[in-house]
Amino acid sequence: MIADSAGRAVAFSLAPGQAHELPHAAPLLATLPGVPLWVVGDRGYSSHAFREHVWDLGARPAIPPKRNEAPVACPDWIYNNRNRVERLWARLKEWRAVATRYEKTASSFLGVLHLAATLDWIRR
Repeated sequence: MIADSAGRAVAFSLAPGQAHELPHAAPLLATLPGVPLWVVGDRGYSSHAFREHVWDLGARPAIPPKRNEAPVACPDWIYNNRNRVERLWARLKEWRAVATRYEKTASSFLGVLHLAATLDWIRR
């Protein structure tokens, strides 16, 4: 999921439950209408290739390294905004169908997710 600076959903991509989300991150960034100033992610997105991709887009990555990796620059003052995505997920999970993955097919679940995100966007 990509969220804007106000904590509203901008783009989604569904991945199987056992798959990692990192392969879906670069195509999601391509859906943005412009180049973001910062790309903030958690340690799960810590990859040299993904950081290079973000730099190539013209944005700055704010992704902390994993504990076994060499340190990289990740400013705390921008990384603290990552909680906006977590709060967005909390608001979307107020919908029972989103929280429990009530829908059986991926397309119907994505429809419910879009509906919940749209209503969240209108409320904000």
